Amino acid sequence: MYILLYLLAGIVLLILILAAIAPKSYNVSRSIEIKKSKAVVFENLKYLKNQDAWSPWNKKDPNMNKKFTGTDGEVGAISYWNGNKDVGEGEQEITKIVEGERVESQLRFLKPWKSTSNAYLTAEAVGDETTKVTWGFSGKNKFPFSIFMLFMNMDKAVGGDFEEGLASLKATLEE
Repeated sequence: MYILLYLLAGIVLLILILAAIAPKSYNVSRSIEIKKSKAVVFENLKYLKNQDAWSPWNKKDPNMNKKFTGTDGEVGAISYWNGNKDVGEGEQEITKIVEGERVESQLRFLKPWKSTSNAYLTAEAVGDETTKVTWGFSGKNKFPFSIFMLFMNMDKAVGGDFEEGLASLKATLEE
């Protein structure tokens, strides 16, 4: 009986230690330079429907079900998706636009697990006809999911997708 109690206490202690040292948040971003003016680049970035042309997740499931509500390119516009196991189910809502500079949105993932992240796209002129685009997202790791983050690197898990998407954006805009 005592062995079972010690074993349970040890498991609880291990979980508490892991929860204490687990990362509480994540922040992933990637950047690329595009040979187009900031105005042209930003005009593309602020529309959710334009992301279909360069999103790496569209390539992972070109047949995913999508719905758009609200006025695209304005705060409150929502893009909903439901796809295969590679893209899951969720929605993205534009929450803030700093015209010509930044688009912020909230990502609400529904499947394969529920979570919320904040995403952003920024456009920064680095010349008359060159724009640096940064795509990123951040969020909080809640218990017990935070423990899994000890064994998973969010930057490695999503960073490659961001790089692929930005390369596609660059190709699309520089055509």
